[in-house]
Amino acid sequence: MTSRPGIDTPDHRGRTHLDRAGRGLDRNPGVVVRDVELTSQGWHVLRRTTFDYRRRDGRWETQQRETYDRGNGAVVLPYDPDRGCVLLTRQFRYPAYVNDHPDGMLVEAAAGLLDGDDPRTAIRRESAEELGVTLGPVTHALDAYMSPGSVTERLHFFTAPYRPEDRTGSGGGLEEDGEDIEVLELPFAEALAMTRDGRIVDGKTILILHWAALSGPFAG
Repeated sequence: MTSRPGIDTPDHRGRTHLDRAGRGLDRNPGVVVRDVELTSQGWHVLRRTTFDYRRRDGRWETQQRETYDRGNGAVVLPYDPDRGCVLLTRQFRYPAYVNDHPDGMLVEAAAGLLDGDDPRTAIRRESAEELGVTLGPVTHALDAYMSPGSVTERLHFFTAPYRPEDRTGSGGGLEEDGEDIEVLELPFAEALAMTRDGRIVDGKTILILHWAALSGPFAG
């Protein structure tokens, strides 16, 4: 039998059984997973799943969906409660560039994959790497599936205070991972305005800024 990397032999990241995701799920009696095909495994994983789905009128039909699995992630909005500022990033995003963004340079909240860590640990790691800041107490805001039609990723959103003396590094991300991140310190009012005039078009950033205005540290 021919070995299949990522299925019965380790792939380039040491992973096996990548075709098992979703098999055996029984939380929804109206969904029965029949088959899971591994169609691509680069850094992340693309699968094609065949399942039976019971419609609202009781009829069963067979459907197929492709899912992109990049793991779950965490997002943070650091804010200075005294000066009314927030820390954001600017970096090049090729998928946005190829889909009509003028230059691909997106203003975003700092974020990253969990990579085996719990969300709070992951976001402190990302804040140090991307922003060069040591966060104060971290507050959970919300969790959200950002593109549930095709991407499995769930993001955990946080806010956390900082002071000028907490900016102990230059940030910028990890060069070995291809990151080249500019750190932006902006008045919160300006950052919020940027979500309205199109200077911020990143979904997770719009969500956490609006949460901060409605229910978080800038509510009121």
